[in-house]
Amino acid sequence: MFRIESKIDLKSKEYTGNRSQFLKVLSEYRTLLQQVMHGAPPKAIERHKQRGKLLARERIDLLLDPNTPFLELSPMAAYGEYGNQFPSAGIITGIGVIEGKEALIIANDATIKGGTYVKETIKKHVRAQQIAMDNHLPCVYMVDSGGIFLPEQAKVFADRFHFGRFFYNQARLSAMGVPQIACVMGFCTAGGAYVPAMSDETIIVKEQGTIYIGGPPLVKAATGEVVTPEELGGAYVHTAISGVADHLAENDRHAIQICRNIFQTLEKKEQQVLNTVPIEEPYYDPEELYGIAPIDFKKPVDSREIIARIVDGSRFQEFKARYAPTLITGFAYIMGYPVGILANNGVLFSESSLKGAHFIELCTSRKIPILFLQNITGFIVGKQYEHGGIAKDGAKFVHAVANADVPKFTVVFGGSFGAGNYAMAGRGYDPRLLFMWPNSRISVMGGEQASHVLIQVKEEQLKAQGKEMDPEEREKLRAEILKKYDEEGSPYFSTSRLWDDGIIDPVDTRKYIAMGIAASLNCKYPETKYGVFRM
Repeated sequence: MFRIESKIDLKSKEYTGNRSQFLKVLSEYRTLLQQVMHGAPPKAIERHKQRGKLLARERIDLLLDPNTPFLELSPMAAYGEYGNQFPSAGIITGIGVIEGKEALIIANDATIKGGTYVKETIKKHVRAQQIAMDNHLPCVYMVDSGGIFLPEQAKVFADRFHFGRFFYNQARLSAMGVPQIACVMGFCTAGGAYVPAMSDETIIVKEQGTIYIGGPPLVKAATGEVVTPEELGGAYVHTAISGVADHLAENDRHAIQICRNIFQTLEKKEQQVLNTVPIEEPYYDPEELYGIAPIDFKKPVDSREIIARIVDGSRFQEFKARYAPTLITGFAYIMGYPVGILANNGVLFSESSLKGAHFIELCTSRKIPILFLQNITGFIVGKQYEHGGIAKDGAKFVHAVANADVPKFTVVFGGSFGAGNYAMAGRGYDPRLLFMWPNSRISVMGGEQASHVLIQVKEEQLKAQGKEMDPEEREKLRAEILKKYDEEGSPYFSTSRLWDDGIIDPVDTRKYIAMGIAASLNCKYPETKYGVFRM
């Protein structure tokens, strides 16, 4: 493969100015992330430790193999909601290595409202299970939860992807042969009791873990029986009488060691084999991305400059380099793993769509994972392009993306607007992982375009009534629309609602993608089958 020749002048005012602005954005992100990750009330943390418990992240650190990374998912879920009383949505999820095997970990944080579940907590839990299904990853549930946050019950209980989906997913994972281990380290109440009950093996901590369908207050209300939590569903009850749990642990550390011992017995399944090469750092410094990442979306960014600072050796075998240049396609390696890359270099035309569909066919036929790098305003519009069949050609691209059954990964490094979000494997197209850079934006269109469209619609409505819009009213409406789109297009708005799997520092992009590819190797890639392409 040829090394990309960078055209960036690292001493130019444009580069240094962009870098300065980006570092401010990055600093804000890092500050907010630290606030979220240390957002539990100090009194709740103190009470938790007084009970002899480890904090959720301490539990995960002990569970993982020493000196191995943890790919934490959606750490800023629920940010800006509920008065920020649910940092990380009260649950920690991610991919790590246990006894040499990749695993999906779901850990309740009991210092956040007793580990109870709001809408975003449930969405985060279900998303983690979906990642486990996609990649056949063993699951560890570190349970310490009071169940549903009752004031929000209407938003978390009855719908398809609400609380009950946990147990449906557990049943499906079990049928797929994916091991699931539960460590009950605190409360496990009501419907939550099915988490350990549906796991392959369950560990419960003495005088700390409890499992019951109905807690003491509910039992008293329903039957008049007075019973303590330990008598009702403590560790002794479930390891010696009911058989709901399989292993008795003296404390958190003991429970974690038992879990690691169980992982030693898990079968090593047949894996997907990729033609890997020795890892090579990019020729160009990844920190140069800080001066290249778009801040002003009106200024074009050559996505090859992004690719050059992500892939091994900055080498890239470009496909159809002279055709449809607004979509860059080609092959590279990321930390030794082969990957096919599609990166936006402008608006999508018919030619771009055909090129993208062709390239995806190559990746699926060769069983090569695909990385989508998004910085897209959408598809080209206008009479000429509609007559030329942009809709049917765009549909071919969407068909290819939707049906590609190799692992897909998406990184939004700039804007993600309109149907371009879909065509470039947005959330609706099930990428294995989707990350955003802190400078990125996502919405149906840019704020300026939205304001023009909505004001024009309003003016036409008034015109039909024989009226005109007052200039002050027009400017007020424009300002309101811009403000709304600015707030709702923010990556923090997106990540709070789990439209992505987290905001990441650009220099970490190659590490996150490599970890995602490594996890994907735990099962064979299926054969891709396409539907009907409109010719």
